[in-house]
Amino acid sequence: MRPDPKLVKKLSEFGTATIHEAAGQIGTLPGYIKPTSQNMKVCGTVYPLHCLARSNINLHEAIYKAQAGDVLVGSIDNFPDAGYWGDILTNAAQKRGITGLVLDGCVRDADDIDTLQFPVFSRGLNILGTDKERGGSVGETIQIGEVTINEGDVVIGDRDGVVVIPADKVAEVIEASQVREDKEDDVRRRLKAGESSLEIYKFP
Repeated sequence: MRPDPKLVKKLSEFGTATIHEAAGQIGTLPGYIKPTSQNMKVCGTVYPLHCLARSNINLHEAIYKAQAGDVLVGSIDNFPDAGYWGDILTNAAQKRGITGLVLDGCVRDADDIDTLQFPVFSRGLNILGTDKERGGSVGETIQIGEVTINEGDVVIGDRDGVVVIPADKVAEVIEASQVREDKEDDVRRRLKAGESSLEIYKFP
């Protein structure tokens, strides 16, 4: 199942913290997964993959199996500290219409990735090379942290973090996110008018 692209675009209008709270505090990936550049944002349907330790062949294959508009979301088998992704894969992904990468491992060639303006969210940077050992999975369900991730889910990332929303919940999360945004706009208005946060939230 893949949600309507219009819904994906609408969801991208909200920040990850708002989406996470509105969704019932689900789908948050580990906090160490951050953008390689603080201004990067990503939102798209998930194409999942799992790499063996120090092998990035499944990232290569995923680029050519995913659909245009997808975000590659990858888990790594017990060895995150290598450069699983770099400028070559970034160029290949952009040519295929892939819109970003979320990886529970490290990447390299950060300056080139920034220049290409391709959103990459990862554990960090590492120059250690990788090989092409076969195994793992492409297009199958993966898990990162406590979050189970399926093809067609929607992943949203910004400077605050990354959240994954199941495909069948996107519409309701958009509605709940808008309600939350409206309430917070009202709180901001009241704060500017002189009320305290203690008064507004009626803390005991």
